[in-house]
Amino acid sequence: MVQHLTYGRRLSYNTASNKTRLARTPGNRIVYFYTKKVGKAPKSACGVCPGRLCGVRAVRPKVLMRLPKTKKHVSRAYGGPMRAKRFCDRTKRAFLIEEQKTVVKVLKAQAPSQKAK
Repeated sequence: MVQHLTYGRRLSYNTASNKTRLARTPGNRIVYFYTKKVGKAPKSACGVCPGRLCGVRAVRPKVLMRLPKTKKHVSRAYGGPMRAKRFCDRTKRAFLIEEQKTVVKVLKAQAPSQKAK
């Protein structure tokens, strides 16, 4: 015979806040366990990267409030709002732009000496 299952709480509709899973108790009964809502990790602030931030816990806002600061951000420069790959690309780009500026300065300095020859 199949066991008759009822909700343990008063809300009797299958809403987003009333999700359950089946669990077997030590007394070999099958009961409903109420599941918590799944959290999402924060998105990147740059707006270009499609995924979510790695190294930041994916929890609900109330749980996030209680977490220590070390679990809410990554310990590197721009560790909070930006993904690692995006940060790496931006630092490379900035370095190459600065290198290009110095090359232009050197070429401008060499141009008058070559005209003299």
